[in-house]
This record gives sequence, C-alpha cells and structure tokens, in this order.
Amino acid sequence: MGAPARVGLIADDDAYFRMAVSAILNRQFGFSEIIEAGSLDEALERLGEYPNIGVALFDLSMPGMRTPTNLRTVRECFPDTRVAVISASSNRRNILLALEAGVHGYMLKSLSITDLAAALQTIFDGGIYVPPCLADISGAPVETTEGEPQRVAEKTGPPAPEPVPEHAEPVSPLTPRQQDVLDLLVQGKTNKEIALALGLGEGTVKIHMAAIFRYFGVNNRAAAAVAGARPYPNRRRSLMSGM
Repeated sequence: MGAPARVGLIADDDAYFRMAVSAILNRQFGFSEIIEAGSLDEALERLGEYPNIGVALFDLSMPGMRTPTNLRTVRECFPDTRVAVISASSNRRNILLALEAGVHGYMLKSLSITDLAAALQTIFDGGIYVPPCLADISGAPVETTEGEPQRVAEKTGPPAPEPVPEHAEPVSPLTPRQQDVLDLLVQGKTNKEIALALGLGEGTVKIHMAAIFRYFGVNNRAAAAVAGARPYPNRRRSLMSGM
C-alpha cells in the first residue's frame, strides 16, 4: 500500500493567500488535498468533518479569531494535527499567546516562499517554529502540551519564548457558532438535535461544546446550560434583549 494521502487545512479570509499557501503545500510537500476555510467557525467545522487533516494553518485576523488563545481548543480537540499560525502580525504578545496555546509554529506572512517552506518543514519534522523576531527573548526550551521539549528551528536562534504569565489573557470569547450551540443547549437540546438544527456533524458540535465548557470553566452540560442562561461577556445583543 502507498503512503496515506496528506490533507491540510488553510483558514484565512484572504482567498488569494489561501491559494498561494495551497500551492506550496501541493508542490513542495506533496499534499493531495487542501481544505479551505474563511473563518474560525468554518475551520472548526472542516476539522470535525475531515479527521485525517494532518496540518491546520490559521490566520489571526479572520472572522471569529478574536485572540490567539482560540487555538487552544483546536489543539485539545485535535492532538494529532499539527497546528500553526501564519499571520501578518509580528506583535510579541500575539506570538507568545499562540505558542502558549500549544501551536507548533508561528510564521509571518512576510516570509519569502523559501523561508515559509523551511518553516513548514520544521513543523512537519516535529519541531516548533519560532519567528526570528523573538530571538532576543531568553527562557526555557519550548515544550509541547505533553511537557516534552521540542526542537526549535536553528535559524530562529536558541532562545525560546518566555512563558505567558498566568491570567495574562482572558478566556477566548465564544464565536457566533458556539453561541448558537449554547443557545440550543440552554433549550435542552441534545448534541444530535443541535447538529440537525445547525446543519453540523455531531463531532463538530462536540468541538464547540469543549470550547463552551472552557469558556465557563465547567465540565458538564448542565453547568454550561445554567451559565449560558445568564448574561455573560460578549453575548449577542439580540439575545440579551429577549431576556
């Protein structure tokens, strides 16, 4: 039997940039299928539909991506997928928060095709790519979410990012789709009923549920439903007005 097909996901609201990255994955890394998404919610749905996605690349400025910490749920729900950021932002805080969320790399859109391909190769080889703009930050070796040291690309220099202070960033706000799921949960709907109502797979609903549990700091549906029935930050105004 031949090697399994390589499937990738590119989540970015810039269609032309998605095409450019798709070409790199196809031609230089032999990916046979590239799935595209223009928002965080769409990306989560695609991840739920295609369990064989090997790498998922995220932009930080697309709809639904309010903070890099949104990617923590992606890492937790898809531990076998290499998750990385490709962003125009070189903001140190964004980079540190993304790495703290467990991504396998943070690449700048300003990289040349050659450098971007080299960064992707580092990620595919099991390393964590840290952009050179963080080379002046000292700290311990970058660690995976399992606590085992990972190799950092040599071109980025030896230093790894310093840990983000605890509570440096509030919990990621719920996306519009996650609020839809929460509304139906509050109504007492099961995952299957929520999936049918929203046209989603049950696996995708479970992903959104994980984000909802994290947001409210609970570990079961009943507690999430109680919390969701009360006012909470960033709740949609239309829902608040109906209370």
